[in-house]
Formats: sequence, structure tokens, C-alpha cells
Amino acid sequence: MTFNPHTAGDRAEMLEAIGVDRIEDLFEAVPESVRFPDLQLPRTLTEMEAAARLAELAARNSAANGGSTFLGAGSYNHYVPATVGQILSRGEFYTAYTPYQPEVAQGTLQVIYEFQSMVAALLGMEVANASMYDGATALAEGALIAVSSTKKKHRLVMSGTVHPAYRAVVRTYLTGLPVELVELPVPTTGFMARPEDLAPYLGEGLAGVIVQYPNFFGGIEDVAAMADAVHAAGGSLIVSTYPVPLGLLKSPGELGADVVAAEGQALGVAQSYGGPYVGLLATRRDFVRQLPGRLAGVTTDSEGKRGFVLTLQTREQHIRREKATSNICTNQGLMATAATVYMSSVGPAGFREVATRCYQNAHYLADQLSTLDGYELLLDGEFFHEFVVRTPKPAAEINRSLLRAGIVGGYDLSHLDGSLDHALLLCATELNDRTSIDRLIGQLKSAE
Repeated sequence: MTFNPHTAGDRAEMLEAIGVDRIEDLFEAVPESVRFPDLQLPRTLTEMEAAARLAELAARNSAANGGSTFLGAGSYNHYVPATVGQILSRGEFYTAYTPYQPEVAQGTLQVIYEFQSMVAALLGMEVANASMYDGATALAEGALIAVSSTKKKHRLVMSGTVHPAYRAVVRTYLTGLPVELVELPVPTTGFMARPEDLAPYLGEGLAGVIVQYPNFFGGIEDVAAMADAVHAAGGSLIVSTYPVPLGLLKSPGELGADVVAAEGQALGVAQSYGGPYVGLLATRRDFVRQLPGRLAGVTTDSEGKRGFVLTLQTREQHIRREKATSNICTNQGLMATAATVYMSSVGPAGFREVATRCYQNAHYLADQLSTLDGYELLLDGEFFHEFVVRTPKPAAEINRSLLRAGIVGGYDLSHLDGSLDHALLLCATELNDRTSIDRLIGQLKSAE
């Protein structure tokens, strides 16, 4: 973008228009004692000096290359095809603003429509919106759908195996609302929630139950049985998921979910120090008018040509505030575009291949760990690409040892529960091939 500085004549003309003589006169309201504080800044650098200084600072960062990281816990190190960055950097996508005027935003609207279509197919649902801010806000908004769809039921039950950060966001969303939130404890034995755990809370007033699939600890729970139990009690099942496992597993929709939320970071979005990411949210058609944010649709114009429009915008800017479903005003357009390019690029076969490699690498890692003295798998059941392992030393100590060798270890579960200081949540994606896993195992052996 070209930078055009104001000339002295420009500044003089503007000052005259507002009736002051000097720019300094604009700051007279600021007390003189604090108007020009001594910032004690370092000396001014030339461009070459500044570049060298920034390069020096950047060199202090440790870059997690490919298979050198085994940390997941909601953010995953997947390969991003070159097509994603190439298409995303095009000016039509990179600088496109919100598509209020469909006649000049057909490309943007078509991308949103394609995104929605693929998300709905992936999650096994009938309708998906134009995306949310991230997986956590998508889940919280999904929980509100279950409540807003009925005026007589105001109790939500949330499994303890849902991502702890997501649980915190749901808790925050519900603060001040006439909704009873029942949070079940973390099942530290086996790290799996079961349908019978929900039974005591499925009585009168149930709006919905929130579960995760696969759960935060990597376990694959019996979502179909949970759906049957929740539906029998008159509630809705809200499922938080992660897209890659769905290349091998049944979709939440096939298992009976009513609302599905997901974090779309794995779909071509870089980890980027934790964001920006993109949230996926889809529902059954019955809940379409409770969906927050935007919904792009396809229609025909007066000449019979296909065109794309914003079909539903259930936000407070477009309808009476008390009728709005959410204060979510926009969607993660650029990140949703990245996800659309990723899904289009890899296709169903490629998606299945990525999922298969993740599954195989994680199970190879688990098998190798089980041969080490003092290491034991703690997850009670099947898992996809993430699992909990008991460690012979505190997990924090093991992670420090691995980091010295240039390996990023797993998630120390003592952050979640102090009693789990010898428990590590490890992850393997398609980037963690046997060579990188064998290197990890060798490092753990040498640290014994």
C-alpha cells in the first residue's frame, strides 16, 4: 500500500479549517506535566541496524520444525499445502471486506458458501454458518442454541472431558444468563466420560449436554449412546470436535449430535502463536434461525444466473436487539478461506490419508512408549492421535529435558490438576513420522 505523507501545506490547511495555529494546540487538554514524558528510548537506529537487531531477536526463538513437536491439546502441527498461502495472499481475498454488497462481493460470498457446504458435510450436519472466531466461542454459541431453541429448559450439562479452555469460555458466556450450568468433574481414572455419568443430570429442565469427540485427552467416547440418552430426556446434544479425526471416524451428525462446534485450525491455518484461528459451527435445519453470525446462500438473479447472497444475519445490527441470537457480528473470513482452500486441495481422499497417518503415527508412538520403564498409557479406551501417558518423573521435568534436545514435549496435565504431575498428554500428527518418534524415544531413554 502506498504511503502518502501530508505536506506542510496540507497540515497548514487542516489547522486553519479547525481553527488552531499549531498541532501542539490540539493537546492543550493534556496536563503539561505529562504531555511529553521522558520515555528513555534507545538511540535511533538506521534501517540496516534495525534489521540486524530484529534478526538477532528472532534468532532467539526456537522453531518447532515438523516432527520435533508432540504438543497438541487443541492446537495441532499439521502440514499446510503451498496452495493455501498462495491463494490466500491474493489481493481479492487478503483485502476483501465484509460482503454487504453482493453485487461486488460474489467471489467472497462464493467462498463462504463453499466453506459452509464443506463444513456441513464434514460435521454431518444440515446447516453451517460462515464461521466463528475460534473453537471455544463456537462451542459457547452452540450451547446457547440449545437454550434459545426452547424457552422452558435452562439447564446445560458439560462433560469434564471437554477442553478446559473451552469450558472456561462456556462458563463466561453463561455468566449473568438464567441458565444453570452443571460441570462434571474430570474423570482422572481412564480420562473417558461414559453415558452413565450423565444419567443423574438428565431430568426435567434439561436443555442440552456438551461433550467432546475425540475428547480433550484424545479418547473416543460413545457419543451415539450419549445422544440417545440426551434425546430420551428431551435435550439436545452439543458436540465439540476436531476436523481431522473425521477423516476416519463417523461424523458427530451420524452419531446423533444436534449442534456441532469445532476448531478449524488444522484445516490449513498456521498455529501462529495461538491465533487467529477459525471456529466451525453447524446444526440441524431445525435450529437454523438460532445460528449466530452469517449464513451465505445461493439464488438466481433476474436473468436466471446463479448468484450468492447473505441469506441470514441474525445479529443485533440487522434485527431488534432483543431478537438477536448473538452479538457475534462477523466471521473469520480470511481463516475460513484458508480452510476452504485446504479442504478443496486435499479432497476426501487426501483428508482420509492425513487422518490415517495421524492415527498410525500416534499408535506407533504409544506402542514405543509402552516399552519404556515407568511409562504407562492411562487412557481407558480407543484414541485417535492424542493420549495420556504416566511418566516416571514429573512431566515438567521431562519436558525440560526434551526441550534441551530441541523437542517440544506434550501437555503437562498438572496445569489442569495438581495431582496429575506425572501425566503427559502427547500428540502425533502426519508430520511426526517414525524417524522423529524414534528420536523422541531415544531421548527419553537417555534421560532415564
